[in-house]
Amino acid sequence: MPDLLLELRSEEIPARMQRKAAGDLRKMLADGLVEAGLTYEAAREYWTPRRLTLDIRGLTARSKDIREEIKGPSTTAPEQAVQGFLRKAGLSSIAEAHVHSDPKKGDFYVAHIAKPGRAAEEIIAELVPGIIRNFPWPKSMRWGPASAKPGSLRWVRPLQSIVCTFGPETEEPVVVDFEIDGIRAGNVTFGHRFHAPGPITVRRFDDYVAKLEAAKVVLDADRRKEIILADARNIAFANGLDLVEDEGLLEEVSGLVEWPVVLMGEFEQDFLAIPGEVIRLTIRANQKCFVTRPQGAADDLSNRFILVANIEAKDGGKEIAYGNGKVVRARLSDALYFWKTDQGDLPDLDQLGESAAKFDLDLKKPLDQRMARLDHLNVTFHAKLGTQGERVARIKRLAEELALVVGADSALVARASVLAKADLQTEVVGEFPELQGAMGRKYALLQGEHASVAAAAEEHYKPQGPSDRVPTDPVSVAVALADKLDTLTGFWAIDEKPTGSKDPFALRRAALGVVRILIENRIRLALASVFAKAFANFKGGADQSSDLLAFFHDRLKVYLRDQGARHDLIDAVITPASDDLLQIVRRVEALGSFLDSEDGRNLLAGTKRAANILAAEEKKKTVVAETVEPALFREDAEKKLFAAVNQAEKEAGQAIQNEDFSAAMLALSVLREPVDSFFEGVLVNDEDQAVRANRLALLARIRAATDQVADFSKIVG
Repeated sequence: MPDLLLELRSEEIPARMQRKAAGDLRKMLADGLVEAGLTYEAAREYWTPRRLTLDIRGLTARSKDIREEIKGPSTTAPEQAVQGFLRKAGLSSIAEAHVHSDPKKGDFYVAHIAKPGRAAEEIIAELVPGIIRNFPWPKSMRWGPASAKPGSLRWVRPLQSIVCTFGPETEEPVVVDFEIDGIRAGNVTFGHRFHAPGPITVRRFDDYVAKLEAAKVVLDADRRKEIILADARNIAFANGLDLVEDEGLLEEVSGLVEWPVVLMGEFEQDFLAIPGEVIRLTIRANQKCFVTRPQGAADDLSNRFILVANIEAKDGGKEIAYGNGKVVRARLSDALYFWKTDQGDLPDLDQLGESAAKFDLDLKKPLDQRMARLDHLNVTFHAKLGTQGERVARIKRLAEELALVVGADSALVARASVLAKADLQTEVVGEFPELQGAMGRKYALLQGEHASVAAAAEEHYKPQGPSDRVPTDPVSVAVALADKLDTLTGFWAIDEKPTGSKDPFALRRAALGVVRILIENRIRLALASVFAKAFANFKGGADQSSDLLAFFHDRLKVYLRDQGARHDLIDAVITPASDDLLQIVRRVEALGSFLDSEDGRNLLAGTKRAANILAAEEKKKTVVAETVEPALFREDAEKKLFAAVNQAEKEAGQAIQNEDFSAAMLALSVLREPVDSFFEGVLVNDEDQAVRANRLALLARIRAATDQVADFSKIVG
């Protein structure tokens, strides 16, 4: 079977776009080939900064011949219908159609269409130019004299050459001939920009990879990552250091080089006075370099860093390392200035008294000054939700309410609430926004804040994703909940809710964060009452507690399904008024354990049978007695079931009041045998209307007893 090699070589593609672009190329071409009637055994994409490559193995050499019949109208149909049939079938006249007969429908036209197969080269030559012209780059450009003409080619960076060869292993492959904007496909590529800039003639994928390797190009991005990581670890170890690994940076750096050469640079020890996070981000963001730490050290960094060059320098990389070191020193000098500035007094300190009084701030402390400035400058949080200062005041009020629920010291919660956003006014966070929270914690500790207050400055943002940990310190929990609930109620109050896939304010993440904090810390919280207090903070905003609670139910369902809970059990337990998420989880857990037992499975079958009969009769408007009358019982099974329901209803109700859901399930389990006996020995639809109404009322009592725990009708099985 023939194989296809395609390479699109250009100027440097931004690293963040490479992986997706290669995947898009594979999907677009593979889908196009299949749609054209070809099949293939395997397809894999590759990428470097200067090329996207596709290796398709076992591609059929020709598409199959197609024969089909298109049924047309009756031979007596009006001319308009006949003309429509001709257009659909691609016939020039009705004489080209065949007439078929049907005993019932009479004579009608049929078009016999035969489409001969096409050579794969012809299909590829048609497909690739269209894919190139319509490629979904996030950003693209035009270049050269042709760019002045309408419809000229656009690509992420100037496209320079195309390799496209096709053929079986046993024969010389052919070049698939096509041209796009003056670039004609061929079998010639080029190696490393500096080490091997000359032309390279290739045949198929295997010799293409080998020749590129000889020309200082490692085609496989994952292999480039392995080389960088292994060499970085080794050079660090050889210098008595450990590499601080960074998967995101490794991915980016592997997209910046075709021939990775790992080197070590250094900066002055004095810069280690800067927090490690700041050093790491400075070097990462500006120079795309890795930091190192002394072997065995948990947090301390060393003054050596790892860089990845794209060239084997004659001097072993000394000048490259020296040049990178100069830039790193300049960047760290800025960072050191920011770090020291944040610990000093603000120049507008004399203007911050009113804001300081509002939040009970101590203007002798740097972080307090930053919070006062955040309020004084009226920094906008959202046009319809006021300033950051107003938001902090709301969070403080709500957090103090929640402190009682989560068992936190209210004074520490109040202090943590007013300092939590203060680092937004620091120089370091202004330069590196991703350090908000982390810097708040450091600055809080530097000015002698309680450890829980400092922790809350960082942890109130958590969890920021499904893999992020939730805060556990009660002070952090109170502030984190208040922060997220203020965000959610605020955007609900101004009717800015997530729609479809759009969620610009990350409200789903905020709600899931609340869900995780409550459940993983085993916190009981009546959300409805919290919503009411939170909505009251927004003047003129509507109280949308019920709609927001439904949104939380959806997030809870997502969370529980990810934990392995059955969707039907969740639906059976949640009601529109359920506002204690932890209680919902406990109910689902107890219900799942109960239904895993034989008693549970049998009771489910019996109660569903009772509910189905009752629902059918209610739909027919059959009379159902308001209460069960024991005097109308004719069978012992009725009497036993009535007694069992009374007992189970009472015991289950008491267990639910005690929030012992396992005990409630156990109380219901006694219904299994009497329910089975009832359906075996009693005819519900008795001829006597009063007896029938009484027996239906008994079924209603079964439904009511089990509904205390869950809506069994929603359980599958």
